[in-house]
Amino acid sequence: MTLTATHIAPIVSLIAGVLILIMPRLLNLIIAIFLIVNGLLGLGVLRWFHLH
Repeated sequence: MTLTATHIAPIVSLIAGVLILIMPRLLNLIIAIFLIVNGLLGLGVLRWFHLH
């Protein structure tokens, strides 16, 4: 299985969900990081670095 940009958002969601379950106090930080990463993926920033 090759990882593409479409696979990154679900993987980040899984990791964020597990971290929130383990450490609920990190909720704000995890959500902020997730939204930033998701926004960058949506804008196609990975294509700028040729990571697609």
